[in-house]
Amino acid sequence: GGRRSGALRAGRLVTADMATLVLDNGASTAKMGFSEEGVSILPNCQFRSRTARLKTFTANQIDEVKDPSGLYFILPFQKGYLVNWDVQRQVWDHLFGKEMYKVDFPDTNIIITEPYFNFNSIQESMNEILFEEYQFQAVYRTNAGSLSAFKYFQENGSELCCLVVDSGYSFTHIVPYCKEKKMNEGICRINVGGKLLTNHLKEIISYRQLHVMDETHVMNQVKEDVCYVSQDFYKDMEIAQLKGEANTLMRDYVLPDFSTIKKGFCKPQEEMVYSGKYKTSEQILRLANERFAVPEILFHPSDIGIQEMGIPEAIVHSVQSLPEEMHPHFYKNIVLTGGNSLLPGFRDRVYAEVRSLTPSEYDVSVMLPENPITYSWEGGKLLSENDDFMDMVVTRDDYEENGHCVCEDKFDI
Repeated sequence: GGRRSGALRAGRLVTADMATLVLDNGASTAKMGFSEEGVSILPNCQFRSRTARLKTFTANQIDEVKDPSGLYFILPFQKGYLVNWDVQRQVWDHLFGKEMYKVDFPDTNIIITEPYFNFNSIQESMNEILFEEYQFQAVYRTNAGSLSAFKYFQENGSELCCLVVDSGYSFTHIVPYCKEKKMNEGICRINVGGKLLTNHLKEIISYRQLHVMDETHVMNQVKEDVCYVSQDFYKDMEIAQLKGEANTLMRDYVLPDFSTIKKGFCKPQEEMVYSGKYKTSEQILRLANERFAVPEILFHPSDIGIQEMGIPEAIVHSVQSLPEEMHPHFYKNIVLTGGNSLLPGFRDRVYAEVRSLTPSEYDVSVMLPENPITYSWEGGKLLSENDDFMDMVVTRDDYEENGHCVCEDKFDI
């Protein structure tokens, strides 16, 4: 382990040359790594398999599961909030431990993320676990979007404002930042995220073709492999109803059997059989309008009875709640983060709709980073290298002396 070890100075002096662990602790995945190393994306949960009921797999141990069909997921988060601390502890024990990051707690600072407006009780538990159980040297708690905004401003020095659209597993948040301060009055949350999309896909496939309600893992993969955001919903709907080869949107997805087929995949167009059955014994899902009707929920939650705004409307709503002279600065600095922004067509659709909803004299620019999932982790890495970083943390001495209130004063959650 290449951790820096040095004699601890009297009174535990905290210095910037200590290792800093950056942990973007999402409800689906943890984005994690030491700031001077790279980032890994790890499942933030535990699994039990149908076949080996008694064995529990944690985080990246999912790779050891021979047959991931019908995996039970045991998640630390529910409805976007960290409520199952026993599970979270076990995941962290594994990730911090000797098999993974070999964290030397007394010599390590941690930057960790949590949701906007996180409940106070959860914040207190977080402090206790990080300072008292793991005994990190110093802690900085923040929101993932704040780290994204920090990175954006570092890389776009002349910009004063940006609007972070973070569409993750549980929620989609729209958060305006001005000079790195978040503007609470403009924060908008839509209760639609990747989990809802996967669940909706499971429901419509189970209703139309094949019972997949227990196949969360497999269906999440199907969603990532075949779903896309339509640029013209009604036109695509018409194509999806055509018969045979005229239906250019139809895909046949080969489901994994976990013996010969380890991972599902789309049949190449030239191998598709439009009439009759395939000769092979593969299990096939035929998908047409599901491919775009599922992600459409991000733009029209009311399609499935969720009475909320879609993302473009919410972006405009958020900007309009802020002082008018700032509006042009937000519209030209919209940043997309989170796993849903990887859906093909997502960026173009957000741009097109926001453009149509805003006055033509404003520039609209929508930026999709190279890796929208690790963007806030990268922001945390940059922050840890910043000269002011050591003034922002709460040290263990601070915490032992003043308790939870020193964290409330210093961290803007």
